[in-house]
Amino acid sequence: MNQNRRKFLRNTGLAAGSFFIVPRHVLGRGHIAPSDKLNIAGIGAGGKAEVNLPYAWNNGAENIVALCDVDDRMAVNARKRWSKAPYYRDYREMLDKEHKNIDAVIVTTPDHMHAVQALAAMQLGKHVYVEKPLTHDIHEARILTQAAERY
Repeated sequence: MNQNRRKFLRNTGLAAGSFFIVPRHVLGRGHIAPSDKLNIAGIGAGGKAEVNLPYAWNNGAENIVALCDVDDRMAVNARKRWSKAPYYRDYREMLDKEHKNIDAVIVTTPDHMHAVQALAAMQLGKHVYVEKPLTHDIHEARILTQAAERY
């Protein structure tokens, strides 16, 4: 009796679990599985980010999962477009709270913050796209080069 119960529970668990693991070809041609999408965060949501974020989002082929900007007025359009993405005013808070949900970060902020914000994302193992100039001096460039190799 105990053996039959175990067998029943095992088979039920396998059957229930099989519904959640669906091969890509079952979803249909041209469909992108959610696990195949990048989850992208934007540090800086206005200005040049109004070009960068839509390109990265690629008409829904990828996900914008978090937004950050110190100026709420600059972020209005991005917040409307990706209303489900949490919004932060401090990139450190965003990276701290959302790092498990993020695959990549786009840094589109004033130049003096590029290296600092890129390094913070790289230290969390995130892929980073940074607007130019990447750094202000050779020292910052070397630090980011070392971080890219390390993380």
